[in-house]
Amino acid sequence: MKTSILRFYRLFEPAHLPQRADRAAGGTLPTRAFRFCEALTTATAFGWHVFPPLRFDLLWDGTDIFVACDDLPDWTRLDALQLPGMAERFDAAAPAAMAGYAPPFLTAMPEPGVVQVWTGLFARTAPNWSLHVRAPANFPLPGGFVAYEGIVETDRWFGPLFTNLRLTRTGLPISFNPDLPLLQVQPLPRAALTEAVQNDVSIAATPDDLGADDWQDYASSIVTPAEDSERRIGRYAVDARRRARSGLFAG
Repeated sequence: MKTSILRFYRLFEPAHLPQRADRAAGGTLPTRAFRFCEALTTATAFGWHVFPPLRFDLLWDGTDIFVACDDLPDWTRLDALQLPGMAERFDAAAPAAMAGYAPPFLTAMPEPGVVQVWTGLFARTAPNWSLHVRAPANFPLPGGFVAYEGIVETDRWFGPLFTNLRLTRTGLPISFNPDLPLLQVQPLPRAALTEAVQNDVSIAATPDDLGADDWQDYASSIVTPAEDSERRIGRYAVDARRRARSGLFAG
C-alpha cells in the first residue's frame, strides 16, 4: 500500500480538517498578483492550511495570559486547558495504558506572552521527510500574535501538531477564528536540510564575477523582454505553469 508523504490525524472531531493551501490565499491576494506573479502564488499554495480547533480569545496583561471561549465565557487565567470533552474522547479511543495523556489545548509557557496551541491534530510524514510548521504564507492574519516556525522530524516523532505563539498586544483581546488558518504546514525532504546541502553555496561578490552564461541568462530574463514592445505580461508565470503541467521541474 502506498504511503502518503503527509498524513493528518484528527483527534478533536469538531475541528476543521486541514485544507490544501490555495494560490489566492483565500481570495485575499490582489488580482494582478494572482494572475501574473507565479513566485507569489507558488509560495502561497505550498503546503496545507491548519485551523484553530475552536473559537477562542486570549488576553495578555503583560504578565499573565487569560483565555475565554464557549466553555469559559468569563476570562480565566491560563495555565493549561483541555479541549472540550477531549480527555474523555482520548481515553475512550487510546489503549488503557495511555489514558490520561491527552494533549492540552492551550498551555501558558514560561516565557512572557508565549502560549502553546494544539490544533487538535496529529501529523506523520513518510520516511526521510520533515514538516515545516509556520504562519500561513501571504495570508492576512488578525494582529496581536506571531507564530514561531519549526521543522519537525515527523517521520520519527509522532504526536500533537502544535505551535507556539508570541503575543504582541496587551490589554485587548486577541481573537482566533476556526474558519481562518492558523498555520501552514509544508512537507520537506530531509535531504534539503542537511549541512552538506545548505553549505553547498557559492557567492559572486562583485559584478565582475558574473560569467558569460550569467549575463546571457540575465538578458533572457530581463533585457530581451524589456525590449519587446509586444511582450505579454506574466510570461514567467505562463512558462512556469507550462513546466509544472509537463513535469519539467529540473530546468
